[in-house]
Amino acid sequence: MTTNKMNTTLVTAGRKKRYTQGGVNTIIQRASSLIFETIEHKKYATAHRHQKELFYGRRGTLTHFSLQEAMSEIENGAGCSLYPCGVAAISTSILAFVQSGDHVLISGSVYEATRFFCEQVLNRFNVNVTFFDHSMGVDVVSLLQQNTKVIFFESPGSLTMEVQDIPNIIKKIRDKNKEIVVITDNTWSAGIFFNALEKDVDISVQSGTKYLAGHSDIMMGTSVANKRCWDQLREYSYLLGQTIDSDTAYIISRGLRTLGARLNQHQESALIIAKWLQDRPEVECVNHPALKGSPGHNFWKRDFTGSSGLFSFFLKTVLTEEQLSNYLNSFKLFKMAYSWGGYESLIIPNQPNDLKKIRPKETVYFDGTLIRLHIGLEHVQDLINDLSAGFDRLKI
Repeated sequence: MTTNKMNTTLVTAGRKKRYTQGGVNTIIQRASSLIFETIEHKKYATAHRHQKELFYGRRGTLTHFSLQEAMSEIENGAGCSLYPCGVAAISTSILAFVQSGDHVLISGSVYEATRFFCEQVLNRFNVNVTFFDHSMGVDVVSLLQQNTKVIFFESPGSLTMEVQDIPNIIKKIRDKNKEIVVITDNTWSAGIFFNALEKDVDISVQSGTKYLAGHSDIMMGTSVANKRCWDQLREYSYLLGQTIDSDTAYIISRGLRTLGARLNQHQESALIIAKWLQDRPEVECVNHPALKGSPGHNFWKRDFTGSSGLFSFFLKTVLTEEQLSNYLNSFKLFKMAYSWGGYESLIIPNQPNDLKKIRPKETVYFDGTLIRLHIGLEHVQDLINDLSAGFDRLKI
């Protein structure tokens, strides 16, 4: 569960009087050009443009500065860059620290779009990529090369939810090469349940589209960096033109205020449903980090303070296309859609062959159809009833 201290931080972070100007919420300052009253003012703003001084819209307005400060406080970082989506945060955070001839290590269980960026963009610019199996643990250090500059995690892993031993892996990496930049996609925890920077991660990336926004109507990404990496991340993000509009920044800031309450409800309902699924005869296994037997559960128990609403389960069989249609097309509450993190419950399938295509070198535990759920804020019994009716339609 979110702690009392974190709940207070979520309400108060980024709400200096400069940003609220007497109101409760941050003001919305829409601006591209920002006027300088004197030449001295222009010189000062130019010299301090990277220190939250109003300079030009792409550097940010008071609305952006408020959100950046809030995210830095929440995730204990030196600074936060804002992006138009989560993939932009991922790609820019990597690009800021590599050049032609470098090598990066990427967890094989990352989000599909992260893999595609590495394969189709980084490789094109002669940045070599090695995907490593999540089950390697600290042995991933054997894959380090002289030119390795970045290692990128996603824990829990996308779709199958494996939790990795990130603190010990990082320790082994630092023993070999202290300069490697460690980045993790921290979206599942919303930056709340896993304090990445305290675990010696350099940059914590989130798709703010998910829990930070919380209402399935905003695209946004964040990268919170430690002091060592902040200046370089900030300047490369600026040079690559990464920015968001003031209205989006405002809505995300507003979403932070209810994030603790929403996460607690997502967590509570998801755990009830995950445990219910464990007893269903159609289900081979449930991939939920907070459940015993889920890969990396002990690491989750040690490193995380809670769990969110996203998890998956494997069916005992591979559904035919007809079975899949009968199963998915008639849910009343669970909607089929990509993304997650909003107030509504979502369901999306992955067939074994599809999973193997996007994770060709990863350990695959079962051969049945994988179903990913995001548990929203509906009443949990209504959701169970909806899932139960779905199993009745399968008749397996």
